[in-house]
Parts: sequence; structure tokens; C-alpha cells
Amino acid sequence: MNAIRIDKQIKVDGILDESYWSVADKATDFIQRSPEPGGQPSQRTEVAVMYNDAYLYIGAWLYDDRPDGILTELTSRDQGGNSDRFSVYFDTYNDDLNAYEFSVSAAGVQSDARISPGSFDRNWDVGWYSDVSITDEGWFVEIEIPLSVLRFPDTEVQHWGTNFRRIIQRDNESVYWDEINPKENGFVNQFGNMSGIKKIKTPLRLSITPYVSTYINRHTNPDANVSQTFTNVRGGLDIQYGINDAFTLNMMLIPDFGQVISDNNVLNLGPYEVYNEERRQFFTEGTELFDKAGIFYSRRIGGRPIGFNNVEEQLRDGEEILRNPIESRIINATKVTGRTKSGLGIGFLNAITNKTYATVIDSSGVEREIQTAPLINYNVIVLDQSLKNNSFVNFTNTNVTRGGIYYDANVSAANFKVADKSNTYAVGGTAVLSHRYGFLEEEDDTGFNTNFWLGKTSGNFLYRLRHRLESDNYNPNDIGFIRSPNDHSTSVSFEYVEYDPFSKFLNFNAEVQVNYNRIYNPNVFTGMNIESSVRAT
Repeated sequence: MNAIRIDKQIKVDGILDESYWSVADKATDFIQRSPEPGGQPSQRTEVAVMYNDAYLYIGAWLYDDRPDGILTELTSRDQGGNSDRFSVYFDTYNDDLNAYEFSVSAAGVQSDARISPGSFDRNWDVGWYSDVSITDEGWFVEIEIPLSVLRFPDTEVQHWGTNFRRIIQRDNESVYWDEINPKENGFVNQFGNMSGIKKIKTPLRLSITPYVSTYINRHTNPDANVSQTFTNVRGGLDIQYGINDAFTLNMMLIPDFGQVISDNNVLNLGPYEVYNEERRQFFTEGTELFDKAGIFYSRRIGGRPIGFNNVEEQLRDGEEILRNPIESRIINATKVTGRTKSGLGIGFLNAITNKTYATVIDSSGVEREIQTAPLINYNVIVLDQSLKNNSFVNFTNTNVTRGGIYYDANVSAANFKVADKSNTYAVGGTAVLSHRYGFLEEEDDTGFNTNFWLGKTSGNFLYRLRHRLESDNYNPNDIGFIRSPNDHSTSVSFEYVEYDPFSKFLNFNAEVQVNYNRIYNPNVFTGMNIESSVRAT
């Protein structure tokens, strides 16, 4: 399809009455993804795209012969709910791997996401505009997306991978403009193409957000007969700047995350650490590149001080802990992310956290401080190259440097996926090397993790062979997350999937998997199991 250029700004009201919409190129002939892959949709859908120097406009005519059956549950942002929905997808670099999603429900609720191999990141939230209207003909959507929120190659003529989806909730029906065949591996690689966008430049992307916050805390220790009130005034600055069409700089100086939703309280009776989702906006937006190798866990930055649990053993006679901060204070953080027109994604993230101290008090009321964390520098560098045939290769390095007598850490990882031209067979894997050094009791604190697989990834009959080897010294936890190392395992799986309806069934799936497990050191057998499952709708 073609997008057409217009010379004005459209009023976004969900009513497609501007004359431009009547002459725009329409995307039609949608195809079912479910419940009948490849089937004809039950309702007619048309979509048009227009643009000017600052905005991209999408108009959707979602006709429905049962307008009283259009479901409109009101939900929070990024939640679909029991509602009809319309989505637009743009693969702006046309690399068949990475894309943006913008979605609107029939209740007007927005949802957006960044899509990359193995990731569907709904933490990505940007500012865009939409409205819907419902008539006796169906429901209609109008969307305005600022070009400043998109990244695209610096070329005169743009060619974007594009797709549109409509969900008719009452029938569990999902239709796409360009067919999404469930037998074929991948999603973005099955998009259609949109041309017609020419001579666009990203406008100045500069956002400066200062803040001031005040805290009042009262601490009472009945045993020590001590009650104190503490006040704290904080101030800082957030900056976002578009370096060029492809790359964005984000910085925050003395951030305050007091407004971020707190974690759920978890009663952890197991031996392993609880994994908490990232909720701080700086570390959720535009960070999909950094965790592609699985060695970056942003909650480590500004997390629990390394010496938090060692304060009690440093107490003198008659002393008690008055305050022991559960997080380190971030002084500043910077990240640069983007992708070149050749498909090379580049990510750089640096953050510095301040020294942290616990305060203890003796029986006479004298206080002293015990350091629980030094000044720490966190650094992440990522190079991610998109390849043909739904393939990629990626290199990631993380580094943690601590001041004083504490140790430092470095982790490097390479991962890849290579598929054949038909996107039927693929091979992939990850190799990671972790190293801790300086002021350690252990003589050897270098570890590794390898995970390789190959198999058939498209069609009705699928199979995969996987081998994993992880040393007992492997530890990326200074800025990554692993519950337990020391693993040596092999697995093979066979799966048959029937996507098309047959007899009284909509779909059918049968799978068998064999797992053989050992530990790396000592090299002993720990278990073998065979799992099977059958599912049908």
C-alpha cells in the first residue's frame, strides 16, 4: 500500500470526515489468523495511512453488521480486556525482526509496544493520540503518531514493513491485512510493505524535565527509647534528546523513583532470590536491546547495597541498627539507543550509584555510620546486527566497577539465530563468560554458560535439540540475574500442531519432550524425565 502526503494537520476525533481520507490508498482484503487461519473475515475492514512533516496518521474503517455486539470494556493502559481492538505495526527498518505496535480498543484505550526477537515489550510508553467513534455501521479509529517517537533510516524514500490487525472479540476472531501464517516461524517477517513516505526528517526531539520532591520520615525504636524525624528534599533533572533520526540520548541526574509503584511483598521460603519486574520508566523504555543476551537485570542498579546483610556482624556491644537503606542512590544514568539503516542496533548504558551507609546507635544515643556500598559504576554495551531470513547476531558486555576494597565484575555474551531462506530450519545459541576480580577470596572466579539449539521452526511438525552447559563458577548477578548455576543438560522435543479447524475442533497440539540432566561439577547424573501433552480446542 501507499501512504500519501498531506499539507495540514488532521483533527483526531475518530470521525473520518476529512476529504483526505476519501482519496487515500486503502488496505483491504484482510485474512483471518484465528479461529480459521487463512479464512475470510466475517466483517469488512479498511485502513489508510497519511503523513506530513510532523505526524503519521492512520484511519481505520471497522465495519460491523452487528454494532450492538462491539465490546467496549474500559481498562487501564496497555490492557486489552474484553474489547474489540485495532492495531497497527511498523517495521521502520524493514529488517523483518523489530517493530512498533500501536493499538486502540473500541473503548478508546491505548496500548503500545516494542517488538524484537523473543520480546514483546509493553513497558515502552510514548505520547501519541487516538480517538474512536461507534455508529450503526461499525466503529472507526483515528490515530496520530508523532514522527519524533519513531526511529527510521536517514533516507529520502522510506520502505516500511507494515501490518494491521483487527480483533472481533465476541467471536474470538483475529484478522490481519497481510496474512500471519501460524505455520511460519516469526511475526515481523510476515508483514506487508508500505511505500510513499518521502523526504521526512525527525523534528527536534528535546525534553527537559526538572523535579523537586520532599520526604518526611519518622523512625521509632521502643527498645532503645529513641524517636527521630528526618526530612529530605531532593531535586534532579531528566533529559531526552534525539541525536539524529535513529539514535536517542536519555539522561537522568539525581533521579527520584518515589512515585514508582512498589513491589509486591513475597513470602520467599525457598533458597533463591525473588525476581522483581522493572518499574522505573528510565529502565523500561527503549531497553529491549540490552537484555537480548539475558545478562542484564536493571534492578541491580540502585538495588540492595552489597553490604546490607553484613551490618549486624559489625555491631559493637550495646549498639543497634537505627537505619539500613535497602537501596543505593543513583547519582546519574545515561543511555544511547538506536539502529542504523544497515540494521546495526547500538545500545550504551552507564549509571553511577552513590556510597551507602547504615546508621547504628549505642545505648547512650551516640550514632555512627557503617558503609554498606561504595561508589559503583555500571556499564552496558550492545551491538545487535539484523540479518536476512529472520536472523540476527548480538554481542553484549556488562561491567560493574566498585570503589574501595570491593570486587569488580565483567560479563560478555554473544548470541545468534540463523534461519534458512525458507525460514523452516534454524540454529541458534548463546555463549557467556563471567569474571569477578579484585579483593576476592576465591582464586578462580571465572565462569561460563553455553546454550545451543537447532531444529525445525515452521510447519505442522516441529522439533528442537538443545544442549546447555553452565559452570559452577558462572555468576552474572552483579548486573544480571541467575538463580543457580552448575548445570549440564540436553533436551529434545517433537511437536505436531494442527492450526486449521477439523471435525469439531478449532486446533490441536501434541508434544513430547525428553530431558537429560547432570550437574557440571562434579559431573554426576541428576535426573531424566519424559514429558508429554495434548491440547485441543
